[in-house]
Amino acid sequence: MVQSAAMTIIDTEVADLSTPAGPMRTYVFRPNTPSKSPGVVLYSEIFQVTAPIRRTATWLAGHGFVVAVPEVYHELMDGPGVVLAYDQAGADRGNACKIQKELASYDADAAACVKFLQKHPNCSGSVGTWGMCLGGHLAFRAACTNPAVTASVCFYATDIHKRSLGKGMNDDTLDRIKQLKAELLMIWGRQDPHVPLAGRRIVYDALTEANIDFTWLEMTGQHAFIRDEGPRYDPELARQAMTLGIDLLRRKLR
Repeated sequence: MVQSAAMTIIDTEVADLSTPAGPMRTYVFRPNTPSKSPGVVLYSEIFQVTAPIRRTATWLAGHGFVVAVPEVYHELMDGPGVVLAYDQAGADRGNACKIQKELASYDADAAACVKFLQKHPNCSGSVGTWGMCLGGHLAFRAACTNPAVTASVCFYATDIHKRSLGKGMNDDTLDRIKQLKAELLMIWGRQDPHVPLAGRRIVYDALTEANIDFTWLEMTGQHAFIRDEGPRYDPELARQAMTLGIDLLRRKLR
């Protein structure tokens, strides 16, 4: 008879974190265990905290992490809880917010999330980041601007190569690379039109020149291939890529 491991129960909570731009609704997913767990800031796509993002957060929590998921456009929405649809109107609004929000606000939000996790009673104090699309860029940038972040998993991080994040579309993420203390896992879809080969090379060369610890993986997939909703989802690629992400977080945060 094969004995199965004890089932992990996931608890959830909501916190409104203080930021210079106002309260930031943040959703917390964590394993219900007596021991403390490492923390992960999970950054969403431009659509905010959708059902696929919640499922990803639950999946990460089930692997033993306290996961904080902030609403990336909290100061630009009509109150907390706004989720943009996976359609053209949602994409248009999300992309507009991406360049309407001040770059300094992205950084202040990241600092608030890291500090929140470090002080959370269920968190061990170790913190990593994880993100997809816009969130991949934010996970990357949060690692650059917060030395407490020791691991970052970035899926098809948009706009790093174009320096186009935030108001004014002139971000300095590439210039911040030398500040990185975290080990990175950079995962890309080779058929992703948002980050073409030339753009990926810019990021790769910058990381190599700065002598950063990173793993680089290009997969035969489309943009958003790990999102378990929509025609571009590739469950096998998602399984492989997300397992590598978990491996990095476990190795660096524990």
